[in-house]
Amino acid sequence: MPPSPSHRSRTHAGLLLAALLGLLAGLLPGLTAQASAAPSAPEPRAAAAAAGTFRNPLNSGPDPFMTNWKGNYYLTTTQGGSIKMWRSPSLGTLAAADPVTVWTDTDPSRNRNIWAPEFYRFGDRWYLYYTADDGVDEHHRLYVLESERDDPTGPYHFKAKLAPPNHANDFAIDAGVLQLGGRLYLAYSGLNQYQHNGLNIAPMSNPYTVSGDAVAINAAGGCPEVREGPEFLYRNGRVWMTYSACDTGKPDYQVWMMSMPLTADPLVPGNWRQHQGAVFSRADDRGVFGPGHHAFFQSPDGTEDWIVYHAKTTSVNTYSNRTTRAQKFTWRADGTPDFGRPLAMGATQDLPSGDPGSGNYWINDDGRSSGAGSVTYTGAWNSGSGCATQCFWSDDHWSDRAGATATFSFTGTRIALLSVKDTGNGYAAVSIDGGPEQRVDFHNAIRVGEAVQYTSPRLANGAHTLRVRVTGEHNAQSGASFVSVDRAEVYTN
Repeated sequence: MPPSPSHRSRTHAGLLLAALLGLLAGLLPGLTAQASAAPSAPEPRAAAAAAGTFRNPLNSGPDPFMTNWKGNYYLTTTQGGSIKMWRSPSLGTLAAADPVTVWTDTDPSRNRNIWAPEFYRFGDRWYLYYTADDGVDEHHRLYVLESERDDPTGPYHFKAKLAPPNHANDFAIDAGVLQLGGRLYLAYSGLNQYQHNGLNIAPMSNPYTVSGDAVAINAAGGCPEVREGPEFLYRNGRVWMTYSACDTGKPDYQVWMMSMPLTADPLVPGNWRQHQGAVFSRADDRGVFGPGHHAFFQSPDGTEDWIVYHAKTTSVNTYSNRTTRAQKFTWRADGTPDFGRPLAMGATQDLPSGDPGSGNYWINDDGRSSGAGSVTYTGAWNSGSGCATQCFWSDDHWSDRAGATATFSFTGTRIALLSVKDTGNGYAAVSIDGGPEQRVDFHNAIRVGEAVQYTSPRLANGAHTLRVRVTGEHNAQSGASFVSVDRAEVYTN
């Protein structure tokens, strides 16, 4: 839809082709037990069959952490007032999974701005690490919960505050646990001599007790102000510490890396070797900005390594529009991880090896579909490719004419509608199978692409319709009443 002048223009054929190739490009072949040279990326392929594929986003929240355990993926993202967890047997159905609230808190000193939860299994219990404050950002501190049974979703009880003696009352966020030589270490971002949000590592005597002072790590980065979200990989005789640099609102938020031998002491800063340059960063040609605050997980059969991270579809400096995505990575012949480049949101990827499959498929706004789906329009609609990398297949439809409709016909159990949000967007009335309409606001204070506008309730498996009706109305902050249609993601399980 055309509130933005750039959206009305036509993109040159060469740029369109580049965007399309970026959207369709697959991931590198699977890992092997031994490190080997990363092969060349495969040629772009046609639309993949429904079974065995997925598309990002996995979640509309930032700061993801995920693991695969006993046949399910478990994902957490920052929610602010609570800790929620999503569980699904397939990566392809995580976006449609219903959240489980695993923690809320009545203690006013730590029940606000709850960020970056991570969970680890030690023994037969799970420990959930997070940061929270009393409403004042500088009062963020680290805490840990303990599960009451062997289940990532809990229930949990509060276990401890995590505070190194030399930073007992200092700002601290983004806890990660380093496991090395049978010992545990708390890695986090907090006050030190290098940054206000700098990397620190402290010893732990058990999963809920910090047993000594934290040491500061002088880590490089593309911006001076932030080093946060430390995560760890263990392979080829080394431990790899990856972390995010730059403020997360910036499009240049990116991942950097240090490493040391597995036999070295992580509390000796000089043992960490800095790797030069970002290892995962913005891809403007794919519409990906600010990729970072990541974690790692393995495929269900343990043969592939994957990164889960948040990124944005806008180059504007903003904390909104950070969504969770995942993609596979490989290892180079020299033993270093190769994270590649972030894929365009909506790019079709193969599911992780051993994933049972989801059967998901997409319906594009022009009627193309990878499954049993289609879309029809009534009234006046515009269409074009001016949205380029911000849209699925680089095209979308838009209208501000009251009464115009777009109707998706699909076979499945749930449907999600994704499209551009913009400053000139208005209200749509959305209904399922001719039922009651739900008012959905497509407006956003800044223009962003491929945003989840609506997700249906769970439906009986079968044929259904999703109708989007343009109301011609908008909120007081919007400049017009456009409604955009880009892609629908259909869930069949």
